[in-house]
Amino acid sequence: MDPFAAIMLGGVLLLLVALLLLGRFYPGSGAQQLDWRPTRSPELEVQNEIDDMDQMREAVNRRRRARGEPELTEDEVHARVAEDLRDARRLRGDDG
Repeated sequence: MDPFAAIMLGGVLLLLVALLLLGRFYPGSGAQQLDWRPTRSPELEVQNEIDDMDQMREAVNRRRRARGEPELTEDEVHARVAEDLRDARRLRGDDG
C-alpha cells in the first residue's frame, strides 16, 4: 500500500475511534450538552393523540350517518382492531 494512503487511512480511523470513545465516555448526554428540552410534555402528547382519535372517529361516524349506517362506538373500534390483530397473527402462523 502506498505510504500516503496508509497515513491518510490511519488518520481517518484514528479520528473515528477518538470520536466514538469521546461519545461513549463523556459524562452526560447530547441533550444535556445542548440544554435541549422537549417542546411539549408527554401528557400533552397523550392528550393530542386522544383528541386526534376522537376527531377521526367523529369524521367516520359523520360519513356513516350520511350513508344511513349506524355509528361506530369506541368499543366497536377496539373490537375491530383486536380482530384484525388476531387475523394477522393467524395468517403469520403465530398461534401463541
